[in-house]
Amino acid sequence: MLGTLVTKGWFPVGSIPIVGSAPGKSGVPLSGFVSIKSGETFITSPERFTWESTIAAIRSFLKSYKCKRGHKIYMILDNAPWHKKAKRLIRDENNEEYADIRAKVKFLDIPPYSPDLNPIEQLWRKARYEITHNRFFKNLKDLKSTLASFFRKFIEPNDEIVSLCQFDFTKDRHSESKHLWVGMEHKLFRKNMAQNSIDEVLVPI
Repeated sequence: MLGTLVTKGWFPVGSIPIVGSAPGKSGVPLSGFVSIKSGETFITSPERFTWESTIAAIRSFLKSYKCKRGHKIYMILDNAPWHKKAKRLIRDENNEEYADIRAKVKFLDIPPYSPDLNPIEQLWRKARYEITHNRFFKNLKDLKSTLASFFRKFIEPNDEIVSLCQFDFTKDRHSESKHLWVGMEHKLFRKNMAQNSIDEVLVPI
C-alpha cells in the first residue's frame, strides 16, 4: 500500500507537522507534452493508461499543436507495455489506420530507466512540489481543479518552463535543427500524495 508523500519543509521549532492521508489508491491520471523550446504544455486526462489512450493523447496533441510545413515530430516513448504496442502499431507501414500519425511523427528510442532524458519530468516535479507535496485533498474533484489551474498557466509560450526543461544535449546536438523537441509523459497524481510515478516518456518534435 502506497503511503502519503511527506517531504521536507519549513515549520516552527518544536511543532509536530501532521499531513492527512486518505485510504485507497485513487488519483488523477494525466498525459502531458511540453515543448522545451517554447515552454508550451499540453495536458490530457485519460481514464487509464493503455495503448489506446496513448494513441489518443498523441492525436489530441497533434491536433492542438500545429507544426510548420516540412517539420517532423520526433517522439520518444519508454518501454511500458502500452507504449510498445502503440509504437508498434503506428510504425507498421501496412496499418493505414495510423497513417496520419506516421506522416508527422517519428519514434526514437531511449535506454530503459532513463527518466532524466525526459524534459517533462521537470514539469511533473514542479507540479508535485507546488501542488501535492505535504498537502491533503479531500476528494478528486479538488485535486483535478487544482492541477488544471496549475497547468493552465503554461499553455502559452513561457520562459519558466523553457528554463526548467532545457537540456544541454539538445542544444549541442540539435542547435541547427529545424525540428522542435517536446517531452511527453503519463503521470498519476494521487489525492493522498502517494507515489506519483507511472511511466516515463520522452517526445522530441
